[in-house]
Amino acid sequence: MRRTKWFAISFLAALGVTLAGCGQVSAGSAAQAAETTDDQGSKAVYRTLDEIKSDGTVNIGVFSDKNPFGYVDENGAYQGYDVYFAERIGQDLGVKINYVSTEAANRVEYLETGKVDIVLANFTVTKERAEKVDFALPYMNVALGVVSPDSRVITDLSEITADDEVIVISGTTAETYLTENNPEIKLQKYDTYANAKNAIENGNGVAWANDNTEVIAFALQNPGYTVGIPSLGSQDTIAPAVSKGNTTLLDWINDEIRALADEQFFHKDYEATLVDTYGLDYEESLVLEGGGAAATAAP
Repeated sequence: MRRTKWFAISFLAALGVTLAGCGQVSAGSAAQAAETTDDQGSKAVYRTLDEIKSDGTVNIGVFSDKNPFGYVDENGAYQGYDVYFAERIGQDLGVKINYVSTEAANRVEYLETGKVDIVLANFTVTKERAEKVDFALPYMNVALGVVSPDSRVITDLSEITADDEVIVISGTTAETYLTENNPEIKLQKYDTYANAKNAIENGNGVAWANDNTEVIAFALQNPGYTVGIPSLGSQDTIAPAVSKGNTTLLDWINDEIRALADEQFFHKDYEATLVDTYGLDYEESLVLEGGGAAATAAP
């Protein structure tokens, strides 16, 4: 699709940020984003692959509070499954990485406004999101799950009464699923994973619904909780996302994911970042190499 560049927006030089007690980290960017318009007149803000390489920095949105997928360690460094992949992207692009702390609810916004070039934040592929961003090939399987205290394990949504509230994180597929399929269930919404975890630990809700990978990890790390519903709704996938229409960057990421399959990269990623949480039993069911079944047909 033919695009005409309108203008460039200069971002501030990358700022070092001291880790605060809550573990939230954010950063500015020394990069430039271009606003473009396509033949239909729609606008998007993004940097092409060549612009990222020329600038020498790629801006990647990751979670800072979702251990073991994206979090900040005690030394202020980003770690986790998504970050391990991000580091390889930076290496193979030949650029430095500017990590931008991201929350579930602002992943689409950050791409639409050019605040990040890529989102690697446990981003579940959905039809609604794909209308606003472009997803690359997936690298992980995921479903929804529900965790609850051992004192009252929820094994079916029908066990949730009109007086109960279920904890969800705004902008997640769990919020969407329950709103659309079980509107009778009262939702207690939080903006961050840290706040949702605090809520379930403080007994503020009867259960917490989220990606099954997250609630399984929570139950394994916190005695007294059980994932009574390990799989809710459809099986989905996790994938990188770029701004809508940024085909040069999307194509590069798809080629990268295909190439990494030759060295079983995502199995190595799992064993480096997730095995302490999940063990080896979940590896084959969670990890996708080369885009999995979708590898021959990129988005």
